[in-house]
Amino acid sequence: MGFHTYSSPYDWSRIAGFKATAKAVPGGMIDLSVGSPVDPVPESVREALAGASDAANAHGYPVTVGTAELKAAIDSWFRTMRGVDLKAINAAVVPTVGSKEAVALMASLLHLGEGDVVVQPKVSYPTYEIGTQLAGATVLKVDDVTDVESWVHVPRVKAIWVNSPCNPTGEVISADWLADIVAAARRIGAVVLSDECYALMDWRGSRGGAPVSESNEPAAASGAFSLSATPCALNPHVCEGSADGILVLYSLSKQSNMAGYRTALIAGDYRLVSEMAEYRKQIGEIIPGPVQAAMAAGLRDAASVHTQWARYRGRLAALVDALNAYGYQASMPSGALYVWVRAKSGDCWTDMAELAKIGIIPSPGEFYNDATHLRFSATATDEAIRAACQRLAERPASEVR
Repeated sequence: MGFHTYSSPYDWSRIAGFKATAKAVPGGMIDLSVGSPVDPVPESVREALAGASDAANAHGYPVTVGTAELKAAIDSWFRTMRGVDLKAINAAVVPTVGSKEAVALMASLLHLGEGDVVVQPKVSYPTYEIGTQLAGATVLKVDDVTDVESWVHVPRVKAIWVNSPCNPTGEVISADWLADIVAAARRIGAVVLSDECYALMDWRGSRGGAPVSESNEPAAASGAFSLSATPCALNPHVCEGSADGILVLYSLSKQSNMAGYRTALIAGDYRLVSEMAEYRKQIGEIIPGPVQAAMAAGLRDAASVHTQWARYRGRLAALVDALNAYGYQASMPSGALYVWVRAKSGDCWTDMAELAKIGIIPSPGEFYNDATHLRFSATATDEAIRAACQRLAERPASEVR
C-alpha cells in the first residue's frame, strides 16, 4: 500500500533553457508562467496574523477543523459570496494546508484504488491526474465533463473532477450543467469534486462592477446566481438542497494573495468531510493557529477581494490586447487568471522559443495536456505586464529572429 508512482509532464525545469534566453534580453525576463501572486497581502490579514501570534492556538496545538472564529467566517463567506447555507444542506468544512495538497490527497482520502476510475477534464490542472495516480486509481480524461454520457456509463467511476473557472482555459460551467453533473454522479454513486479556487475571479461579459459586495451583506441563497461569481456546486439550485456526494475546494491564494499562507478548505458532504478531518488530524495536516486567524480575516475582507479583482481584470485585458497585436487570437477568459491561446506555430515549444527571444516566458500548454496552446498568467506586477505588452506590441513574431 502507500503512495503509488506517478508520471506527469508538469515539470518547471523543462523551461529553464527558455528562461536563460529570456534573461539575456535587454530589460531581462518577464515571467508569465507560474500563477504565483505578487501583490500585497491585505492589511486586515497581516494584522490578524500578528494579533494571533501568541494566542492559545499558537503556543498550543491548533484545531484541525478550525477555530470557532474561522468556522464562523467560512459559514458567512459561503452565505455571502456563494449563496450557500452550509447547515441547511448538511455540509461540513475542514481547512486544508493550501488547495494543492487537498487535490493531491483527495483520491486517497476517498479510499480509491486499483480498478476505481476518476474522471477529469482532458485539459486541466495536472495535480488532478497526479493525485489519482498516487492512489493507484485509473484516470479517465474526457473532452468535456458536462457531457455526462462520456463517463456516466463507464464501469467503476467513483469521482468526477470539475474545475470552474478552469485553469488553464478560464471556461466557466453554468449552474444547469453543474446540476446535470451532480445528478449523473449520484445515479452511479460517484463523488463530484468541484475545484472552485477561482470562483470570485469572474470576467463574464467583461463586466466592470465588483464581484462581491463591499458592504459584505449576505446574499439570499435564491439569488445566488446574480452574484458576480461563478456557480457553486453546493448552491441549492445545483445540489437540490443536499451536499451528499459533493465536495467543493476553495483557496484564498488568489482572492487575497495568500498563497504562502497555505489557506484553503474542503466543504460538502458531512460524512466525507468528517472522515477526512479525522485522517488529517492523525497525519498532522493542520493549518497553524495564527494562520487560521489570518484566514478568517481574509474571508471577511470583501473590499480587498474587490481591489484584487480590479487589478487582475486590468492586467488580463491588457494582455489580451497585446497578444492580439502580436498575432495571437486572444480573448478575455470567462474566469480565472490566465489567457489561453493557440500557439501560432501549432506547437507550444516552438512558440516558447520565439517568445523567449523577446524575454517573455508563458507556460507551455503541454503541462495542461494540450501542446498546441500557451498559458499567459496575469499574476505579475503591473510594471511587468506593461513591459510585456510593450514588447508584444512592438515586435510581432514575424520580426523575431
